[in-house]
Order: sequence, then C-alpha cells, then structure tokens
Amino acid sequence: MLILLSRLIDSDSDSDSSSFVVGGTMYNTGRHVSLRLDKEHLVNISGGPMTYSHRLEEIRLHFGSEDGQGSEHLLNGQAFSGEVQLIHYNHELYTNYTEAAKSPNGLVIVSIFMKISETSNSFLNRMLNRDTITRITYKNDAYLLSGLNIEEVYPETASFITYEGSMTIPPCYETATWILMNKPIYVTKMQMHSMRLLSQNQPSQIFLSMSDNVRPVQPLNNRCIRTNINFSMQGKDCPNNRAQKLQYRGQWLSCFLCSQSTMTEQSIYSFHHYF
Repeated sequence: MLILLSRLIDSDSDSDSSSFVVGGTMYNTGRHVSLRLDKEHLVNISGGPMTYSHRLEEIRLHFGSEDGQGSEHLLNGQAFSGEVQLIHYNHELYTNYTEAAKSPNGLVIVSIFMKISETSNSFLNRMLNRDTITRITYKNDAYLLSGLNIEEVYPETASFITYEGSMTIPPCYETATWILMNKPIYVTKMQMHSMRLLSQNQPSQIFLSMSDNVRPVQPLNNRCIRTNINFSMQGKDCPNNRAQKLQYRGQWLSCFLCSQSTMTEQSIYSFHHYF
C-alpha cells in the first residue's frame, strides 16, 4: 500500500482541497524548534500503514552541531544534518494530542531527513529565514506564522519505511507509528547555522546551543520494519546488492535503500533523543 501525497492529506477546511495552507506558532522549547498549528485549518493524514485518520498537531526540527549529525534516525550508523518530524494524533479514537500520546495507536510521526544544499525547501525557508528564526533565539520565545502550505514540506516520493516505536521526547511512550520518507529535503548552510545559534536557555542564562537535540541510539527489540520500497528495481546510480558503506552526498535516499543488504535492522531503527 502506497502513501501518495495527494491521498495522504485531506483538509477539514472549506478552502480548495488542493491547498493545505495552515498557520501556527513557532516556539523555542529549549529542546527543539516547534511549530504548533492553530485550529483554524485542520489537516489529516490517512492510508499507507495507518488504520485510522490522524490529525497534524506539531512540526519539530532536530539538528546537529555539525553537518554530519543531527537526525534522530540513522542509516548504517550514519546521520543526516537534521530531521523534520510531523506529529499527528489519532483523532478518530482520542479527543486531543495529550490523550492520544499515552494511548495505543495514538500517534503517527512522519519523519523527513534534512540535507545541506545551495537552496532550501520552500516550507523550511519560511521557518528558517533570518527574519523568522531570530525571533525565537531564546527558550520560550514564540513567533506567529501564517500561509504555510503543508504539501511543500514533503519530498517528491511515495516510498517510505515504517515501524511501531516510541516518542523521542520524555516520557517516550511507545504509542507511535513512524513513517520515514524515502527522500530528504534541503536547507542551506546559513539556515543550519542560524538554528545552531538558538539557545536552550533564557537570555539571563549562559548561552547553550540547542543543536544535537537527539536521543541516544535505541535497540530494535524485535520490532518489525516494513517498507513499500521495491528492492528489485534499482536505479542506475544505486549500489548493487552487496553491503556497502553509505555515501550520502549527491545521492537520493532511495539509492541508499535499494539493496536489502544495506538496510540493516539497527540502522533503520536507530534514533536519538536529547535529555
């Protein structure tokens, strides 16, 4: 079963169904950059590995102090520069995010890797341009954003990896279905540098960068990992079926995963969390 972007998202608003424009408040939580959506334009996801429809509640950004680290998921022990996480709760079974987060089948988290490039994803550009990101330099700072199109944050792929796991922030309830999209999206070096200048603390306290806000690697614990990636169809730039050391630059994530031998249990499930 495929997750197609056109079918993944539906809108509860009265606006054109092809447009998923939302607004919300961007926060410096001291742990990560958080965009919490307002309730005026509700966006749901369904299909793929999901039994129920889930409502988008929040978008979180995780990133590293260096370009070679920062994502919460790893591939063969290697990280991306960052990771975008779209947090959804099961609105068919539960009345709100708080209730769903501690309940079975409560959450779906769509995870998208971030890579450094000359140009940036248009959705992330709205969040990370200098005029916006400098408004949340310190812990508890907040800034209102509007006119954001959720479709723009998704990479152009219907391929994904999924597993049942836990949240990566305390109390780490094991109530989340993770969906890892099979292509990254991009940020510029300047935007990544701007995120590294965000402080975990308030202005009256010593500066401590928010970067490396990731959870330590966790064991697989016999969890089942599923995917809709067709390993028999390799692209011309993909490696062969021998296990190889992954090289991220200049390649799509689909190339990294086109061989089953390179998609090890530990590398797919490994993720980090900031304490």
